[in-house]
Amino acid sequence: MEVSSSTSSLAEASGTKIDERKSMAHTLDSLILLLYTCLLTLTVVTVWLFKHRRIRFVHETGLAIVYGLINTKNMVDVVAKNSSGLPNNWPPDYLLLESSPQFKRGLPILIRIFFNVLLPPIIFHAGYSMKKQYFFRNIGSILTFAFVGTTLSTFVTAGILYGLVRILPNLEFFRFIDTLHFGALISATDPITILAVFNDVKVDVNFYALVFGESILNDAVAMVISRTLEDYESAISYGSGSGVNAMVFLKAVGEFLGIFGASFLVGSLLGCTTALVTKFTHIHRFPELESTLFVLMSYSTFLVAESLNLTGIVAVLFCGICQAHYTYNNLSSESKHITKQFFNLLNFMAENFIFSYIGVSMFTFTNHNFNVSFILGSFLAIFIARAVNVYILSFFLNLIRQNRITMNLQHMLFLSGLRGAIAFALAIRNTLTESRQMILSTTLIIVIVTVIVNGGSTMSFVTWLGIPLNSEDNEEEPISSAAPGKDYNSLDRPEGRILPASWMARMWSQLDKRYLKPFLTHCNPTLMETLPECSAIPTSCPEWNQEDSSRSPIVEHPPKGGQNFPRLMGSPRRSSEAPQEFENRLSSSNI
Repeated sequence: MEVSSSTSSLAEASGTKIDERKSMAHTLDSLILLLYTCLLTLTVVTVWLFKHRRIRFVHETGLAIVYGLINTKNMVDVVAKNSSGLPNNWPPDYLLLESSPQFKRGLPILIRIFFNVLLPPIIFHAGYSMKKQYFFRNIGSILTFAFVGTTLSTFVTAGILYGLVRILPNLEFFRFIDTLHFGALISATDPITILAVFNDVKVDVNFYALVFGESILNDAVAMVISRTLEDYESAISYGSGSGVNAMVFLKAVGEFLGIFGASFLVGSLLGCTTALVTKFTHIHRFPELESTLFVLMSYSTFLVAESLNLTGIVAVLFCGICQAHYTYNNLSSESKHITKQFFNLLNFMAENFIFSYIGVSMFTFTNHNFNVSFILGSFLAIFIARAVNVYILSFFLNLIRQNRITMNLQHMLFLSGLRGAIAFALAIRNTLTESRQMILSTTLIIVIVTVIVNGGSTMSFVTWLGIPLNSEDNEEEPISSAAPGKDYNSLDRPEGRILPASWMARMWSQLDKRYLKPFLTHCNPTLMETLPECSAIPTSCPEWNQEDSSRSPIVEHPPKGGQNFPRLMGSPRRSSEAPQEFENRLSSSNI
């Protein structure tokens, strides 16, 4: 009886102790989240002051890093004051400030937060907010810089660093595959600071599109290359040792193309599916439901791609492009405003949180491995790799481009190669080995220096290099205000002057204008005009046979005795002398 009583008392005391520890951990988590919230609040207030005073030498991302560096001391004090007696499996912010084994346990949670919560809205916003007209006009050059340029940068950086680690002492643990990993992740550019300055001073829209398009596709390509290298490393480890196997290498190249292509298809298909849903239903009558469906379908693209063992970042990027190009046309005016503002807010908060965390991680990561020689060699390698990427590819592109990339624009493009959130997220994914710890430490230094130094000097370089400015607004004309029948993504300027376009842009424009936009959106021209022989199926949908006065264009039914098919309001009427074969073809359709 006494034994039972003592056992019960011991269990009761243990339960009380566990409750106290959980309460202490909850308080600690709240304090850390409060510190991050204060960081973001301080960043917002400072950005407002800088914008009010027209100060452009530092961007909000640079401020977030600086505040993160300053706030590190406060975070360490909080944890040291409240961490007595807690177990080793608490949330990542707590574990980050403790011993190395604890950090390793919490790191997978941190990685999942970065890749599943913070990065998708940033990448989707990049696709959803881009200037589509100028992006597609420069699509050939953008794809060249993104695919060929990123691959060149990866191998040039890896080659220089591998030669460096062979001659430097105490770096024998670095393998060529490690330098390839570093070359791939550090090739992911993030010029948001420079783009913000470009947008403020309204630089030439074609050059803006070139920098922006190269950066968003470059991030996607860098992530796929990193994943391919991980699979390649596993293959040579479990297969033919540590040497380079030609068949394994070719398989890795094929896997890269397959993953990127499949991820592109998943993102495009789900984006087009959302466009069809918003076009052929009346959900636009309920803007809150329409906006919710838009957000859920967009985020599900990332989850579907990851579930299929593809790259969700690539999928959500192209989903954002499709949503902006097609679905946006079908949304109600309220949903257009809601979705734009919602993703702007998510992008701002996610980016600044990541850069704040970069500043905090500079002093709180417990396994830093700084090597001055390797850091200096890395700066040299990325400068050489960026120069090879920009100047050599620009030379070959100018041989076929009508709108040449001048030398001053090439200099500005070279200086736009900042490193940011994507490089940091890829570096922190694996810090188990000594080489990967050194890669993370070096990446942190490169990100902080390029964001603060390059970003702060952008305005001076724009003035010094004489970068051409655009007299018109840098924003595209809103779709809702476009004139009836106007092709929103044509290659014409508003005043009607034709701008040079690559053959790829012209082919895409024709395909998009004739088939894709008429099928996926309410924009003119309609399928009745571009593809009358295949228009029976889409025009037989109930959405097309019911009048809806809350939205334009709507279906206008002909008067009695007229033709027996519906017509979209705003599309040109056909004369009564329409060709007989056209009427026969329509009358034979099962409408």
